Amino acid sequence: MKQYNVGLVGVGAVGTEMIKVLKERRFPCGKVQVFASRDREETILGETYQVRKATPESFNGLDIVLFAGKTDVAIELKDAVVKAGAKMIDNSRAFRQDPDVPLVVPQVNPEDLDWNKGVIANPNCTTAIMLEAVAPLHKAKGLKRLIASTYQAASGAGAPGLAELENQIRDYAAGRPLTVKAFQHQLMYNLIPHIDKFDMTNGYTLEELKMRNEARKMLHHPDLRLSCTCVRVPIARAHSESLNLEFENDITPDEAREILRGAEGVKVVDDPLNNIYPMPLDATAKYDVLAGRIRQDLSRDDRKGLEMFVSGDQLLRGAALNAVEIAEHLIKRGLI
Repeated sequence: MKQYNVGLVGVGAVGTEMIKVLKERRFPCGKVQVFASRDREETILGETYQVRKATPESFNGLDIVLFAGKTDVAIELKDAVVKAGAKMIDNSRAFRQDPDVPLVVPQVNPEDLDWNKGVIANPNCTTAIMLEAVAPLHKAKGLKRLIASTYQAASGAGAPGLAELENQIRDYAAGRPLTVKAFQHQLMYNLIPHIDKFDMTNGYTLEELKMRNEARKMLHHPDLRLSCTCVRVPIARAHSESLNLEFENDITPDEAREILRGAEGVKVVDDPLNNIYPMPLDATAKYDVLAGRIRQDLSRDDRKGLEMFVSGDQLLRGAALNAVEIAEHLIKRGLI
């Protein structure tokens, strides 16, 4: 089997998870070349890496470069990656709405990889988790409108967010004052309906607008009516979402379950009478998005509405795994 030279820019929570996924899936590459803001030696998942400072000269000889760093770094180094002949798979927001850059979840719109010009964008993790479950229903029944409420884990804000929640729990138990830095307010024993900056022209946060705009692009549905409320919750890992869906055609809960059972990347977990439904604890470290609490929307007089609850590991399913699957599909489609 051909081996591919892979680089990684950024060694935070998502970057570490990307290395883990490459190993788990036995991606055809040797040791990953890791880049960051400065030269150093670093142990990642028990293996020592010689981390090199990322510069425009870093990418010669690489076939794939996974970006798990900041938006400005991705923008700064994009042209250098493309010039080197590598494929850039970027997890930042830098290129998600660029009309010349495909925004891809392989289970949703793999065909968009065919028109890439060297850069592929990974969607926001919350969007990716949502569309894993929503896209198969859309393809079968025609999604018309979607209302989402999200319950997003502390680690969605990176390692500092998770550390702050853990420190608050320890400090509370010890009777010490709580430190608030990574989030706008104390997260322990609290919910914060504020993720990313507010757009004061409409009152939505950028996280909420990203979900709308990215879903429209990936579903090739520019007129999709979609509204979100994104909430940070005191959970370590894995995001959950409550979804209200309206379709062009009739759909029953049994039909939805059958469609989702045949969908790659989704696991139906829907036996509420036996207390079985999606939960972030069960979704943590799992490849699949869990989908359940599937029921008819009782606020409607027809069968065009559904309610559904999903949970997915945002670091894995929503970010690292999606990036590696993009690389796998590039190979599968003969694009590398």
